[in-house]
Amino acid sequence: RAHILDAARTLFAVHGYDGASIRDVAARASIDPAMVIRYFRSKDELFARAAIVDLRLPELRVIDLAVVGETLIRRFLEIWEDAASGPGMTILLRSAMSNDFAAEKLREVFANQVRPVVAAVGDQADAGRRAGLVSSQLLGLAMCRYLLRLPPVVALSHDEIIREVGPTLQRYIVGQE
Repeated sequence: RAHILDAARTLFAVHGYDGASIRDVAARASIDPAMVIRYFRSKDELFARAAIVDLRLPELRVIDLAVVGETLIRRFLEIWEDAASGPGMTILLRSAMSNDFAAEKLREVFANQVRPVVAAVGDQADAGRRAGLVSSQLLGLAMCRYLLRLPPVVALSHDEIIREVGPTLQRYIVGQE
């Protein structure tokens, strides 16, 4: 199971949901495709298991409101650049662009992990809007830095990203215009 999941994570991260087949996963794991189906029943189930994402976002309500934007962007960089957590997000983001199942999984991450953290601070009435803006900023940065690898964005140091993006997240999170 673990070997199959490792193979699936690698292939889904590189090729997305639509670009990786059960046969590809089996070949990378050096097993028969029937074994993949035996353990995971379908490509959707394999994908769902390979793309599990636990962002482990900080509890913003217990952090000084003056630094919640900086705190969140630091966590974002940890997630994307940590080998243990990065593949799940890469898999989801790459795949969500062309696959409804993957897009739904990404929406679940938003609804179950991002929105509640943002809702814990600021005005409850516009928590969804604020969380959506936070997500748009972070997913755009992830797309440019980690998937498209745009040279000017890749060249930014962590300190530069924190300095530039942190205040924008801060404004979105606490709802200040």
